[in-house]
Amino acid sequence: MKRIGILTAGGDPPGLNAAIRGFGKAAIGHHGMELLGFRSGLKGLVENNFQVLDSDTLSGILTVGGTILGTSRDKPHKMVVDGEVRDMTPAIVENYEKNELDAIVCIGGGGTAKNAKRLADAGLNVIHLPKTIDNDIAHTDTSFGFSTALGIATEAVDRLHSTAHSHHRVIVVEIMGHKAGWLALGAGIAGGADVILIPEIPYSIESVAESVNRRASSGRNFSVIALAEGARNEQDAADLAAAEVLRKHASTPEAKAAATKHRDAVIAEHRDNAFKVAESLEQVTGLESRVTILGYVQRGGIPDANDRVLGTLLGSAGADLVAEGTFGVTVASQGGAAVPVPLEDVAGTLKTVPVDHEWIRAARGVGTNLGD
Repeated sequence: MKRIGILTAGGDPPGLNAAIRGFGKAAIGHHGMELLGFRSGLKGLVENNFQVLDSDTLSGILTVGGTILGTSRDKPHKMVVDGEVRDMTPAIVENYEKNELDAIVCIGGGGTAKNAKRLADAGLNVIHLPKTIDNDIAHTDTSFGFSTALGIATEAVDRLHSTAHSHHRVIVVEIMGHKAGWLALGAGIAGGADVILIPEIPYSIESVAESVNRRASSGRNFSVIALAEGARNEQDAADLAAAEVLRKHASTPEAKAAATKHRDAVIAEHRDNAFKVAESLEQVTGLESRVTILGYVQRGGIPDANDRVLGTLLGSAGADLVAEGTFGVTVASQGGAAVPVPLEDVAGTLKTVPVDHEWIRAARGVGTNLGD
């Protein structure tokens, strides 16, 4: 009998419990494995804090939001213990061996993929299941959590249209996505946003204002702007790119620390960007402008049908991979199938929106302004 550990790390998008259930039911019922659920992400592995998962535990969680195991953003090599940052990888290896585990299943996003690779490099058998509402994990068509968040963000854009129209306002709705614009782009297209601003395409406020004014001159004196939280104007994008180059080429630890501090300061200056966009547009267009920040509401609640299916598919496939002894992989969704992809190809790689992507072409085709 194989003994497997499972944990959820990072954010808590819808579909985590579906994936836990998908893996657990296949592992226990089909492959005869024993399953230990570690609480609060990698922290649970360090503290050896777990519960035994069985069929009764897994029953009824398919439609439940969040994660029954809890989560955290702790990193194995940089974990705060007694007020100090320490490498707790040895403690994880010790508990792995103490509990006689045959593998660890890490459910999480891009950061979790990197941490899973660190555990694999430490000699543990690891499987990674990809989740995130940002849809930015490399080599997988989509990740569970994205579909539900897309529906929530789209509904918000839909609802804001009526207020924008009734009050003749410009409404800027900030949608999650620091480095990848999949969610804002998808919700903007589905919700009929007049302007969509994403991190991959630096925007000109003059271009956005021209679009708003053009609508006003044709009698449509309102506009809805879907703004990814990581979208930047041309100057801010150039400043950040320059800061990243300095950090990349820093040759000493001191230079690296200084470059990182500078990069973080550049990012900090960009905060509250949605309000800056609204303020600029109000000044240029004369139209009253307001901001709506969706925040964590995009990530909460029950998973939709797509995320339940995807979580079940990838979870069940993960159990099959463990049974056959395939480790060190992300269980990716490719063409509707679950495909193992080496962790080294996934960890540290970001899937951003290509500027020639079909969604971009479709948005431009229907007259949506993308800020450029």
